[in-house]
Amino acid sequence: MTTYRYIAPCHFGLEKTLSFEVKKAGGTDIAVSDGRVMFSGGADVCARANLGLSVAERVCVVLGQFRARTFDELFEGIRKLPLSEYIGRYDAFPNSGHSLNSALKSVPACQKIIKKAMAVNLGNAYHVGVMPESGAECRIRFSILKDEVTLMLDTSGTGLHKRGYRRDSNGAPIKETLAAGIIDIARVRAGEHIVDPFCGSGTFLIEAALKALNIAPGLKRSFAGERLGFLPENIWREARCEATEAIRHGAEFRAEGYDIDPACAELAMANAKKAGVEKYVSAKSRAVSGFEYPVDPVKIITNPPYGERMLEQEQAREIYRVMGKRLLPLGENQLYVITSDEEFEEHFGEKAAKNRKLYNGMLLCRLYSYFNKI
Repeated sequence: MTTYRYIAPCHFGLEKTLSFEVKKAGGTDIAVSDGRVMFSGGADVCARANLGLSVAERVCVVLGQFRARTFDELFEGIRKLPLSEYIGRYDAFPNSGHSLNSALKSVPACQKIIKKAMAVNLGNAYHVGVMPESGAECRIRFSILKDEVTLMLDTSGTGLHKRGYRRDSNGAPIKETLAAGIIDIARVRAGEHIVDPFCGSGTFLIEAALKALNIAPGLKRSFAGERLGFLPENIWREARCEATEAIRHGAEFRAEGYDIDPACAELAMANAKKAGVEKYVSAKSRAVSGFEYPVDPVKIITNPPYGERMLEQEQAREIYRVMGKRLLPLGENQLYVITSDEEFEEHFGEKAAKNRKLYNGMLLCRLYSYFNKI
């Protein structure tokens, strides 16, 4: 079986979680760097990774790596790669990417050179003057970092955060992949009780249920790799069968959500139904000022409002003060809060046991973790 080199990008701060998931999917020779994990594996690993990685943004096959400081070097580097092993005679090959701390700074110019070099490469391989690009789309992604060029083929298509259950969302949703990472940091397991007092569209509730029940996050969606000729069709079918058999149907688990907006609570339940976990999830309308702890210990995992303008920020901080009044003391419970407000602990009324930097999109946030205090 052919072994490929893969790259899976992720939110900064979630690399450790991703490397564990990659190993579980069968990846080997794992290398972790800021915001991504590289690994090796056969075509079967590609399918299992796309279905099962909960915090990766996508899975890409590495087509080649080389140094380039000039457009001529970029062109020649691309021209020499074995692209016809991955891209078919009629396949389209659009490209996009980024350049950081490199001599080649213009991304549009790099896109044009890469496109031209790929056309020449593939034209020579298939003995044609012009590539028709009338077949399947092979989405090419490139990264130029400190003059090191990495050319990749995207096997995911739509980002892996698109699980298929959240077609609608409230005004300030948290990305599914980031939510899954926080769920992992909180060590959510089967048999536990999760509560989100600001549940919004239900992302934390649903991702927690998927994790506890061992439901592969990509089980309800398709992938670009299913249309790539060099990847056997059977790997996707087999990976789906494996994932389906691994679901813990008899697991005990509860995810309970609340939101001051009744429409959000309804949306959370609609999304839970789409995800197939409505049996384990409940969502109702209630403000955090009315929060009461259940009898059994819970893990509270939440993304409360955090305003960027002055008035919004003060309103958010008043919410944090109310949270402190309702949630403290924690007792046997645990709390995980993600917010961009550096003064959260001060307004909440207690210093976290741990906090770590995470990015919600481009916004720098911190995850404040409060552990059992008996």
